[in-house]
Amino acid sequence: MNTISKSVISCGVAGVGYLGQHHARIYQELERCNLVGFYEPDDNAAGKIEDEYSCTRFSSLIELGEACDAVSVVCPTDKHAEVAIPLIGQGCHLLVEKPLCVSSLEAENILAAANEERVIVQVGHIEHYNPVMDFLEDAVIEPKYLTVDRLAPFQPRGTEVGVVLDLMIHDIGIALALVSSSLKTVDAIGVRVLSSTEDIANARLVFENGCVANLNASRVSEKKAREIRVFQDSGYLSLDFMNQKGHLIQKKEMSLDRSEVPVQKGEPLALEIASFLDCVREAKTPKTDGSFGKSALEVALSITKKIESGW
Repeated sequence: MNTISKSVISCGVAGVGYLGQHHARIYQELERCNLVGFYEPDDNAAGKIEDEYSCTRFSSLIELGEACDAVSVVCPTDKHAEVAIPLIGQGCHLLVEKPLCVSSLEAENILAAANEERVIVQVGHIEHYNPVMDFLEDAVIEPKYLTVDRLAPFQPRGTEVGVVLDLMIHDIGIALALVSSSLKTVDAIGVRVLSSTEDIANARLVFENGCVANLNASRVSEKKAREIRVFQDSGYLSLDFMNQKGHLIQKKEMSLDRSEVPVQKGEPLALEIASFLDCVREAKTPKTDGSFGKSALEVALSITKKIESGW
C-alpha cells in the first residue's frame, strides 16, 4: 500500500454539491491537510467553493488526481465507478461516498484497480464513525434481534437509486458489523411513491447464527429519524444516531434497570474524514474499506432484487 511520507496531505473533492461541500469544508479545517481543489461540472456549486476556500477548480479528474494524494468522491452514485477508477489510476487514495457503486461488477473493478495501484479505498458508511456506533460495538455481544428505522423527507437528490441504496444501505452495514455472521435469507418489500424506484422499503435479514435484523427506510417521511434497537440476553439498547443519545435496559435479577448511554458527541463526517486521513498516513485498512462496502452493496442489491420481483 502506498504511504504518504510528507507531513501535509494534499486533498481534493470530486463533486461539491450538497454533501461534497461539507467534505471540502472539513478538509479545509483539518490540520496536516491541504484542500488543493476540486472537480465539479456545475458552475454554481463550483463558484461557491472557489469563493469560500480560494482553492483550484480543476478542469478534469486527471488534473485533480495529479495534484492530490487523497480525494473524496461525492458525485451521484451511478457515476462513482467512472469517477473513482481514473483517480485511482493517478495513485490517489479515495473516500467514496456510500454506496460504493451500483453493481457488483463496478465494485470488483474499483477494488481491482485499487489493489493494482496499492491505494486505499474507504467507503462513506458514515454511521460507523458516529460515536453511537462506538458504544454499540462495545455493548452488543450476541444480538438476537435488531430493528432500525431510517426516515427522511423527500428530496430529488439521490433518486438516481432507490431508497435501499440511498438510505437503507447505512443500516445494512450496521447490521453486518454488529451481527458478525453470514447472511442466511433476505425478504423485502418496497413501494414507489414519488420516484421510479422504491421510496419506502422494509427488509428482514436472517443470519446463520439465528439473529434477525428488521430494517425500515423511507425517503417520503414527514420527519427525520435514524434509530436502532438491539435486543440480546442481557437486555436491550435503544439509540438515536441523529441526536447521539439513547438508553440501555439491563436485567437485574427480576427487574429491569434503565440507564442513559454515555455518548461523546461529535460530527460523524469530520470523524470519518479524519479516520480516512489517518489510514492514508499510516497505511492502515479503513474500518469501512472497499471490501466492506462491496459486501454491504451486494446485500442491498439482493434486497432491491427481492423488492422488484414483487412488482
